[in-house]
Amino acid sequence: MRIIAAAALGLIAAACSAPSGPPSGAAKPGARAGWTDEIRLITLDPGHFHASLVQMKMLPGLSPVVHVYAPEGPELRDHLRRIDAFNRRAADPTRWDERVSAGPDFLERMIRERRGNVVVIAGNNARKMSYIEAAVGAGLNVLADKPMAVTPEDYGRLKAAFAAARKNGVLLYDIMTERSEITTILQRELVSVPEVFGTIEKGTADDPAVVKASVHHFFKVVAGSPLVRPPWFFDTAQQGEGIVDVTTHLVDLVQWECFPGKAIDGESDIALTAARRWTTAVSKDQFRKATGLADFPDDLRPSVRNGVLQVSSNGEIDYALRGIHARVSVAWNFEPPEGGGDTHFSVIRGSRASVVIRQEKEQKFRPELYVEPARGVGQEALGTELKRAMPFLVRKYPGLTLAEEEGRWRIVIPEAYRIGHEAHFADVTSRFLQYLREGKLPDWEEPGMLAKYYVTTQALVRVLAK
Repeated sequence: MRIIAAAALGLIAAACSAPSGPPSGAAKPGARAGWTDEIRLITLDPGHFHASLVQMKMLPGLSPVVHVYAPEGPELRDHLRRIDAFNRRAADPTRWDERVSAGPDFLERMIRERRGNVVVIAGNNARKMSYIEAAVGAGLNVLADKPMAVTPEDYGRLKAAFAAARKNGVLLYDIMTERSEITTILQRELVSVPEVFGTIEKGTADDPAVVKASVHHFFKVVAGSPLVRPPWFFDTAQQGEGIVDVTTHLVDLVQWECFPGKAIDGESDIALTAARRWTTAVSKDQFRKATGLADFPDDLRPSVRNGVLQVSSNGEIDYALRGIHARVSVAWNFEPPEGGGDTHFSVIRGSRASVVIRQEKEQKFRPELYVEPARGVGQEALGTELKRAMPFLVRKYPGLTLAEEEGRWRIVIPEAYRIGHEAHFADVTSRFLQYLREGKLPDWEEPGMLAKYYVTTQALVRVLAK
């Protein structure tokens, strides 16, 4: 029986009048991706708030009609509330028409009805690979939240899914929002200027040349409202270990910045040297604050010690990429300090300078970009080369200026470029839609995706073996 979720949010009044056949723009198995007609989204089992952030902004060529297939429950209701808030906001409101099909057979119905041509997948990671396989196997393009693979078995399935996507003429792509952060973009630009940066150092396992570390929080505000986490988010059997989750972003950035436009082969270009993990303690009161549940569910009981949940959400990986030593590290706290939020630290060390992103109390918890002279290079000499390079950067990013600080230089970034993490999803979606119109991903993207999941899943193998 077809079950249509009630229009409690005023979003799905048109559901009963939805067409019974696929739209004219739906992808067909064997057809090459890329078209000029309307692109229609399908949202599949939206268990993570990232599914809604894909729709924070209306994009050219994207239909306002979105078909949602999901089981009934609080995760679907939370997703629809967020979309409704986008439609009702005073500034730049969206006009999404959500047509929801809810019931236990939602996946089979999505494949059978084919009411769109791009499936957005952001939710329970234990189910993600099955959803990806079903979608690409049916000839539907997939825009998936990270991580696509959380186990070594998932990595093998992901390789097969890319092969199926190529066979069926569709695209499979993950959401790498950190590439849209202005400090990261400018860090990449500066690393490519040899007069400023020099050549990238090799580093060692103990003193890597590239370090990326981020801190995240279980409880935070998203799109103006406190985020409600589903209880499975705290279950590593469903969300995945921390070492395979946000680390995906950091491994991706190492490749994207150090070897721009180059295809990376994970199994031949990467050598894992060390990995470790640790837990974050979450009290019952904190769990209630984050999820709305009064107690830990049975699935989480094995991870409860003396009444406190121990979440294996933190991880660090040391590896060498084409001989360059890198370290990525992710830690989760329960909630940020007053006035703070998620933070990011990044350094890429060159023979003339290190290019560094800092986001701590000194920076008022917003990312700032610095260029710091290498040993033996004077700050004045580095400043001379930076000033020569600035016109090149300013042509691409008008308004940038340079400020000298004690022992370093800071790239002063206009507020217009600081659009925030949530807005980065529109940028990623726009990029994916362009790839669809072109009919292909850049040649380096698919091997790069596989390479980063090779790093994270092999790191998991190492820590589980200890």
